[in-house]
Amino acid sequence: MHKKLPVLLLTSVFVVATCGLIYELIAGTLASYLLGDSVTQFSTIIGLYLFSMGIGSWISKYFEKDILFWFIQIEILVGLVGGTSSSILYLVFESAASFRIILYSLVGITGILVGLEIPLLMRILKDRYEFKDLVSKVFTFDYIGALLASIVFPLLLIPYLGLIKTSYLFGILNVAVALIVCLNFHKEIKRASYLKIASIVSLLVLLAGFVLADVITKYSESLGYNDTVIYSKSTNYQRIVLTKKGKVLRLYLNSNLQFSSDDEYRYHEALVHPGLSAIPGAKKVLVMGGGDGLAVREILKYPGVNQISLVDLDPGMTNLFKSNPMLTELNKSSLLSPKVKVINADAFSWIRSQNEKYDFIIIDFPDPSNYSVGKLYSNSFYRLVRSILSEDGMIVVQSTSPFVAPKSFWSVNKTLESVGFFTTPYHNYVPSFGDWGYIMAATKPGYKVPEHFPEEVKFLTKEGIAQMLYFPKDMQKQDAEVNKLNNQVLVKYFEQEWGSVSYQ
Repeated sequence: MHKKLPVLLLTSVFVVATCGLIYELIAGTLASYLLGDSVTQFSTIIGLYLFSMGIGSWISKYFEKDILFWFIQIEILVGLVGGTSSSILYLVFESAASFRIILYSLVGITGILVGLEIPLLMRILKDRYEFKDLVSKVFTFDYIGALLASIVFPLLLIPYLGLIKTSYLFGILNVAVALIVCLNFHKEIKRASYLKIASIVSLLVLLAGFVLADVITKYSESLGYNDTVIYSKSTNYQRIVLTKKGKVLRLYLNSNLQFSSDDEYRYHEALVHPGLSAIPGAKKVLVMGGGDGLAVREILKYPGVNQISLVDLDPGMTNLFKSNPMLTELNKSSLLSPKVKVINADAFSWIRSQNEKYDFIIIDFPDPSNYSVGKLYSNSFYRLVRSILSEDGMIVVQSTSPFVAPKSFWSVNKTLESVGFFTTPYHNYVPSFGDWGYIMAATKPGYKVPEHFPEEVKFLTKEGIAQMLYFPKDMQKQDAEVNKLNNQVLVKYFEQEWGSVSYQ
């Protein structure tokens, strides 16, 4: 055996492991962007991928001759399938009758091919190393490659390249390894000319995809949104898409509508003013979530408030709403106010270290569609919130739709009550979302509707709040469980009630 071959093949183990895990992470991330519920998506994709690798390993025993030839060919196929997978999934999402079948098929094919590679490599190298050395070397390179993939994927690849470019890049790496091995050992490989041509053609296809990745992304996203996409970016935490039609801007996070500029004021006025106007002496306000600065815009209408802390996980979100002219016009440059301190941190972790008291706390997180968000609706989190609320203070929580998801809404209410809050549920019609729910909570009973509101409000009135406090028969209180960290029952309620309903 050629002396260079073991080195090249051990290097390819590293590449195979890195690329394989990257393809798995891309599929899981893309599925969570498009289908929601990241825990379920990642769990099913990881399980299917590992199972498929097992199938590939089992199939490898039927490859008895020309193993190096088959290894190079499989490497090319892995590069093509894995490299193009994200483009395929983005492009078919809106038109495919069963997107999940395509998703799981691609994951399964990739897993089988990757599962074939390592056993074939070990058989190629078995005459070069003793068995114990072979196993240790192969799995050392395998695990190092997996570690590298898990580090660079969230920190470098997603923020700077995005999903589509990342998949093409690692497809190129797969095929490049195949071509290098083929060029160095063409005399020892059956049908080497065919493999060279296949490698070069595959590389050209993947390079073209990499170069055109932004075009593919824009086109695929244009299929998923009715309006023109004017901004899109994948951050470490989410996919941010901004669309525009006429003068109307719409923000989507992981394909879910967050606001429409023509009616967002109805949501944010209802979120902020019923509570804050009832606390005349409020000076310090905390906003958790709300990285768009629209709730902060409403808070700044109160001259007596002299300190606003905004805690939002994603700096990509807050930086966008600090710098984009269209968005700063919408939020009145609220995040640039000297009264505002922006803190990019996980709210659950951040709040544990706080001793400061706040007069009014706004909790404006996305809906509890997955466990990572569901923890921010738990009794454990609300207990921490209660500990930093001033004696006469009040909080308000956006609590999804009491019409579409009544059990979810009343679960939030019961969870707040379970930690000692006196609650005041209410709801409001927002055209883009329908009937939407909120819950005010305080450590003392007796909420009174404010007599006055800032002059700049567009629709909120005392009489309007009285209507918001009334729940018709189809939205009245339901029996629901407390949402705890160890059961996340709210996420289950949310999934059951929204089901296939589109609320974008």
